[in-house]
Amino acid sequence: MLEALADYNLRVDKVLLAEGLRGPVIEEIKDAAADRAVRVERASANRVKLLAGNGRHDQGVLADVVARRMRPLADALADPANAPRTVLLLDGLTTPANVGMILRTATAAGIDGIVVPHRGVASLDPLVIKASAGVAFHAPVLRTRTAGEAAEMLGEAGYPLFALEANAADSIFDADFGSRAVFVLGNETAGLSEDVRAWIAQPVSIPMAGDVESLNVASAAAVLCFELLRRKLA
Repeated sequence: MLEALADYNLRVDKVLLAEGLRGPVIEEIKDAAADRAVRVERASANRVKLLAGNGRHDQGVLADVVARRMRPLADALADPANAPRTVLLLDGLTTPANVGMILRTATAAGIDGIVVPHRGVASLDPLVIKASAGVAFHAPVLRTRTAGEAAEMLGEAGYPLFALEANAADSIFDADFGSRAVFVLGNETAGLSEDVRAWIAQPVSIPMAGDVESLNVASAAAVLCFELLRRKLA
């Protein structure tokens, strides 16, 4: 909360505090909000939990923040000349820590867009924001209803879709991705959804040594993102 209020690149419309919540940190939040002329409102603890979407982690405090780089995928694709060239598509990733770490890594590596569907993926709640160390506020997040909808939109726009799969014959270090591409990260247990798999042009893998079969999805995303950055800088 204080991190969001201290970042003047973010638009904070209001702060919501649970009724009865007191203490030095709350006073610090109220002072920070006052410095930015941000409205502070009180609401019942249940109302704050409901709006936060994860009642175990809201701590009775909620901010209405407008992330400046978040936009619908349709808007990002509307102007082909300025459309994102490298895109991550999250498909069925329900663990907030993984989603948050992927947002942080992809942003650090300069990925142009990260599709976080409204359904089937962990919502951008306090857990995701914490795991991203606040980078979620600045990540180039693209929104659609579902991952399948995103895959269809991107495929029809001419993007080849690559899926990270442990047993794929082609390595991410050798495959030709072209000038623009989408990289799909699926659920670690269930893999890709059928709606998304139908649009995959090529599976690619990360070579493994020893007896390791695969990486955690956030770790795999980090390897991929920085391989893409390496290619861009080469």
